[in-house]
Amino acid sequence: MKNDVVVIGGMNMDIEGSPASELIMRDSNPGKVSIRPGGVGRNIAHNLRNLGIQVSFITAMGGDLYAAALRENCSALGMDLSMALVHPERRSSVYLYVNDEKGDMRVAVSDMEIINCLTPQYLAPLMDKINNFSALVMDANLPAESIAFLTENCKIPIYTDPVSTVKAKKLIPFLNKIYALKPNMIEAEAITGEQEPEKAAEALVKAGVKRAFISLGSRGMLACDGNECLRLPCISTEVVNTTGAGDAAAAAIVWAGVQGYSLKRSAEAAVRAGAITAQCHEPNNPELIKLTQYFS
Repeated sequence: MKNDVVVIGGMNMDIEGSPASELIMRDSNPGKVSIRPGGVGRNIAHNLRNLGIQVSFITAMGGDLYAAALRENCSALGMDLSMALVHPERRSSVYLYVNDEKGDMRVAVSDMEIINCLTPQYLAPLMDKINNFSALVMDANLPAESIAFLTENCKIPIYTDPVSTVKAKKLIPFLNKIYALKPNMIEAEAITGEQEPEKAAEALVKAGVKRAFISLGSRGMLACDGNECLRLPCISTEVVNTTGAGDAAAAAIVWAGVQGYSLKRSAEAAVRAGAITAQCHEPNNPELIKLTQYFS
């Protein structure tokens, strides 16, 4: 399945509340509530579809109305969900958060217990199919034992997103099995203990990561492999919403990798993908297809 990618990770229903004026805690605030599909694994899979990559998505869903909506969304995007787990008696993942009047998140509740159903026992019968893909994308929402199982049994390049500083630490024992890792700087520090980007990138490569891409926010991206370390600046653009830019960058790194692009070209694709996504109100921008035109 040349250039087909399998993504294994989390999918949430994101519920966002934003007040119309100053947020008053412990009170009912008039405002706007929006509901949309989310989750690191799902967002990366969505962006890969926007880039024209065929995607099989292995995730876990419950038996509720959220699961039906999430499945419909993924199917409409052309994702293959034939290997996804459906547990009728469990809740689907939900991420509930409330912003203040400036758009900054003030409080959130994350209910992702169902992701723990993606156990090694569930994944084992799927490994023959998984190893027929061009690449595996794995997010660190997965249980540690499942990360261990996948890194031990996967024969294709593994691309990984750490998700958060806490979850990033689950990857430490398996860095030598990861082809490409895309942390932000605080995640890279959580993994390596290094506070300087170059030192963190070098530590990741020394630990066995083939390609390290460290997102530096407004300072661009640092890309490193065993031969070179590159700093790429941000692309100047009108920023509407930075939510999802990191997931787009991760998808671009995977897209570039399966095309056989160099470290520099892969990093350029990641930076450009983040800029394209930041121009959109939604966390997934259909205009991401322009990336393929730029590199053609």
